[in-house]
Amino acid sequence: MLRSLLMFAALVGAPALAGEVTARRTIPAGTVIVAADLAVSDGDAAALSSRDAMLGLEARRSIYAGRPVVPVDLGPPTLVRRNDVVSIRFKGGGLEIQTEGRALDAGGAGERIRVLNIDSRQPVSARVTAPGLVEIRR
Repeated sequence: MLRSLLMFAALVGAPALAGEVTARRTIPAGTVIVAADLAVSDGDAAALSSRDAMLGLEARRSIYAGRPVVPVDLGPPTLVRRNDVVSIRFKGGGLEIQTEGRALDAGGAGERIRVLNIDSRQPVSARVTAPGLVEIRR
């Protein structure tokens, strides 16, 4: 019975719990979160600090108005998009090599993505450091 009620609540949209962060409007995937996008149902300090931590992050999937916003829905803003031409920088043992690649994944600052080295046609795993720049360290 409880399971049925929980499933029903998920389908029709359960009301927001006290102190939870919810979306004020429908937030499309790829949108950077600003204060006007989020609401806190009451003055709960934990929810306010949670909301503040969400500001500046990017929605990884669509978040519908009135629904709770959870950390798994958000990530760092995308600096490299799939199929972008990027600079691959290799650093290790006092050596630095830079070449071009094509991003096989999208990623934000600090995230690991797959990149195809254009010269060797080999995929490599690199960390996004700036717009259009990924780095491999050894």
